[in-house]
Amino acid sequence: MILRHVGQSHNILKNVQMVELMAEVPEVARIPGAEERSTTLDGVTWRYWYAGSGPPLLLIHGFIGYSFSWRFNVAPLSQHFSVYAFDLPGCGFSQRIETPECTLAGDAEAVVRFMDHLGIEEADMLGSSRGGGLAIVLAAQLAKRQMLHRMRRLVLVSPINPWSSNGRMITRLFATSLGGVAVVRVLPKLPIIMRRYLKALYGDPKRISPGTIEGYAAGLDEPGSFEHLLRIVRSWHNDLARIEESLPVVSEVPTLLFWGSRDTAVFPSSIHQLQRRLNNSALVLLRAVGHLPYEEVPEDFNRVVCDFLLNHTPPTAYEVAATSQPMPPLPASTVQLGD
Repeated sequence: MILRHVGQSHNILKNVQMVELMAEVPEVARIPGAEERSTTLDGVTWRYWYAGSGPPLLLIHGFIGYSFSWRFNVAPLSQHFSVYAFDLPGCGFSQRIETPECTLAGDAEAVVRFMDHLGIEEADMLGSSRGGGLAIVLAAQLAKRQMLHRMRRLVLVSPINPWSSNGRMITRLFATSLGGVAVVRVLPKLPIIMRRYLKALYGDPKRISPGTIEGYAAGLDEPGSFEHLLRIVRSWHNDLARIEESLPVVSEVPTLLFWGSRDTAVFPSSIHQLQRRLNNSALVLLRAVGHLPYEEVPEDFNRVVCDFLLNHTPPTAYEVAATSQPMPPLPASTVQLGD
């Protein structure tokens, strides 16, 4: 168990550290080839996994996800980078927090403090779904402080954005009082809903690896998990607006947009509007893949991410313009929009 200091008495008979027990990470949720670590920041204990050496690379998970999402990516990416796969506070096996709201801006500030705490001056960042939205907001907040140099390159895997209509109705429903009761009281007792939800995130459910559903369930077993998800949902629409506001500031950051053509969570049709606002971006759209390409086709995903971060392929729009070279053909596993 990991013990967190929360108080101390001056009475010698009571001079014992008060502790909060945090659950051990079960075997199904562990990340091969990585070292489990924890750190306490602003009174909140973060759990994260670390592997490798080289330039820092931060992996930012999505909604209902946690570091487990990157179990097929940390070891391969750590051959080139110092990889940090953390559980955001309130998620996975990091400490649960009681705050009135959970916004992308608040989480972005927390990630900056995490970087400061660990002495990470600059890093590449890879964010999935809500984590992609978080990375966009984080870049904007760094830019406002004249610190955008701390984000070297950005990989956005089907990031949430205002131009994907999926989820708007359900998030509004869950944000109501009755919907909140469903999230906190009903969903934890209906694991079949979670299983169906996860299967729908794959382009081909046959690619779901053994232990996937159990691993995600383990990250939600901690008390307070569904309350935290509810706070996220209630901030969802304001967060989408914050993403749109942030894009002009982020537009020149070298960015790779990574999508699956069968993504039913964040629609690929939203790529058009998003890429228009990311002037220095490149796109890879994987054929017949869903919302979680890093799990569904991890070898292809890891190869493309490393090519982009290390070799600048596929080149971004600015790199193409600088060399007056046409965009090279996409790999055979990708499709153009409209295929």
